[in-house]
Formats: sequence, structure tokens, C-alpha cells
Amino acid sequence: MSWRCPVAESSSDVAQSVPNVVLASASPRRRELLAHFGVPFAVEPADLDESVLPGEEPVPYVHRLAIAKASAIGRPDALVIAADTTVDLDGEILVKPEDAADAARMLRTLSGRSHAVHTGLAVAFNGAVEAAVVTSVVTFRELSDADIAWYIAGGEPFGKAGAYAVQGVGALFVDSVQGSVTNIIGLPLATLDALVARHGFALRGSPVRGAHG
Repeated sequence: MSWRCPVAESSSDVAQSVPNVVLASASPRRRELLAHFGVPFAVEPADLDESVLPGEEPVPYVHRLAIAKASAIGRPDALVIAADTTVDLDGEILVKPEDAADAARMLRTLSGRSHAVHTGLAVAFNGAVEAAVVTSVVTFRELSDADIAWYIAGGEPFGKAGAYAVQGVGALFVDSVQGSVTNIIGLPLATLDALVARHGFALRGSPVRGAHG
């Protein structure tokens, strides 16, 4: 299944500045972040086994998966963007929760503590891959059992690494953030801009107006 972003489809400047752009992820959050550049792009998720290898640490894990995802899309004519994000609590990789009990376990372990969020980011073009890992630190406030039960009942923890979303209701639990916020959401935009530039391109379409209030 593929999806094409309608943003700036009519801009001739965009077509000259970058080749075809493919986001190798089904994440709606990454899709929304990439749309900020104002360039058209297609969504073609990479279907890979994301299991952690025996003894694999968090940073090498996301770095490996990002490169694998970017490389799995057979589009040498396209600028392929891939990412993988994980939550790292003292070296333990917290992936997406399997069920409500697993989500509750993760949230209890994050309560009142700081953890790292790593995103492996890879940009592939014409057989060459530029990759990086970006790390941010998130500190949670103390969570009560009632907080956790309420949050899980809303369904947001499912499908999220570490069982929370900083861009959603989960922001209520975040006391502080150090580093890139877009990294925590799943696509560190400043680093993406730099990796694309290494390929000789610039993601610059029609500016997307933000809402301020």
C-alpha cells in the first residue's frame, strides 16, 4: 500500500530541488513531520523483522534497522527516508507493548525516572546510504496506578515504543525533555535535513504554515 502527500504537489521548484521522495514507514507521526518540509512524498513501508538481536544494545539496534529499512525499498531513483525509534531505560530496550499489562509494566518502570529515546535515521539514494542516531532524554513525573490505568484505557500506549506518545496525551506525564522533540516523536527533522544535504539535495518545498495561539 502506498500513500502520497498532497502538500506542494503543484510546485515546480520542488520537483527541481529533490528527486522522488519515499518515506519507508507507515507511522502517521513521521508522515506529519515530513510534511513540514512542504515536498511531495510517497509512503512505502518497509516490511522487516524488527526483533532485537541477542546482546544488541539500543543505539546499534535503531541504527541497524534504519539502514535496513532504507535499503529494503528498491527505488534507486528516489530519496528514501527510513527511521526506527526506541526507548532506552538503563540499557533495556522498551519496544511496543504487547498488551495492556505490558504497557502498564513499562509505564511503571518509567515513572519518576529519566530515559533515553534513540532514533536511527537513514537516507538512501542511488545505492548510497547516509545514517545517524539521535538521542533525547525524557524525564517522567511520578505516575499513580490511576494515571496508568486511565492512560491505557484511552488506547494511546499501543503501537508506541515505551508505551507513550509525547505528542499526545502522554505529554501530561513528561516533566522535562533534553534534546530534539521531533526525535522523540520519531523523525528528528534537523538531522534529516543534514543527511539529505549529504546527498546533495535540499528538502525545501512550499512553507507549511503552523498554528499559533
